[in-house]
Amino acid sequence: MTNDTNGHRRIGFASRLGFGASGIGTLYRDVSETAAREVLATAYNAGLRYFDTAPLYGHGLSELRLGQYLRTVPRDSITVSTKVGRYMVPPRGESVDYGLWASPLRLKPVFDYSYDGTMRSLEQSANRLGFQDFDLVYIHDVDRFTHGDAYERRFGEAMDGSYRALDDLRRAGHVKAIGVGVNEGDVATRFVEAGQFDAVMIAGRYTLLDHSAAADLFPAAEKAGTEIVVAGVFNSGILATGSDKSAATYDYGAPPAEITARAQRIERICEKYDVPLQAAAIQFPFRNRLVSAAVLGMSRPERVAQNLEWSKYAIPEAFWQEIDDLC
Repeated sequence: MTNDTNGHRRIGFASRLGFGASGIGTLYRDVSETAAREVLATAYNAGLRYFDTAPLYGHGLSELRLGQYLRTVPRDSITVSTKVGRYMVPPRGESVDYGLWASPLRLKPVFDYSYDGTMRSLEQSANRLGFQDFDLVYIHDVDRFTHGDAYERRFGEAMDGSYRALDDLRRAGHVKAIGVGVNEGDVATRFVEAGQFDAVMIAGRYTLLDHSAAADLFPAAEKAGTEIVVAGVFNSGILATGSDKSAATYDYGAPPAEITARAQRIERICEKYDVPLQAAAIQFPFRNRLVSAAVLGMSRPERVAQNLEWSKYAIPEAFWQEIDDLC
């Protein structure tokens, strides 16, 4: 951690483009042990040095695989983040909904934002990752998307439990930085204003298609000196596949008509300037000086190379001006 000219703590991400490890937890499709090691080695060798995971990803499998690989590289060469809010238990005969995970560990996730539950979650993460310390820990999924009517109660639990636990660990030097990872800008803003967070990971709300976090979260984060990490730059699929695909998704579901229409307008601008839609999606967040890093989910080596190529694609300023004019 370092301080900027305003005295705010800075995490110092080892790379601005991060590797999102949900894919090696078998999000959507099975990924073998060999394939997981291969994509992680490809990412590291290509210069990606920020790796993000969570207990939810593959119900512990992502952390397990990530730790196995990252323990083979110098610890001081990487930034690693994980999350709290869930821990894993044996289901002991209970049925478990494995959701989007194709081949996870056969464990049951338990939501727990209490002080003790947070410590338990981090102990499990340390065992899977094999690290005794953490660069960055996010409080995960305290939002309406995840909890619905229970959101208010969960927010209170998280501030009274998870936040206090992580703040204690930060003060003791066991956690370098703490944050919150959610899908909704107003929820992220509420956290930033309620505590002293080093970073916010906002998923899907600051993208080429959806700029909504810029209205509330970004001003609050700038005032608090909280760094922004962007995830979900493809809005779960539509900005990766294009809007005309029958399987195009937005926030893990069928895109609403207004989202499809906006995506099509963006695609026409991309065609006009011969800019790949995916390149624009990856580069868009970095146009804002408050964005410190962007995390991309990858589970195939060829995706690493393609994403890096898109991240460096030359995009003219006139293109961005037309994108800005859509707002």
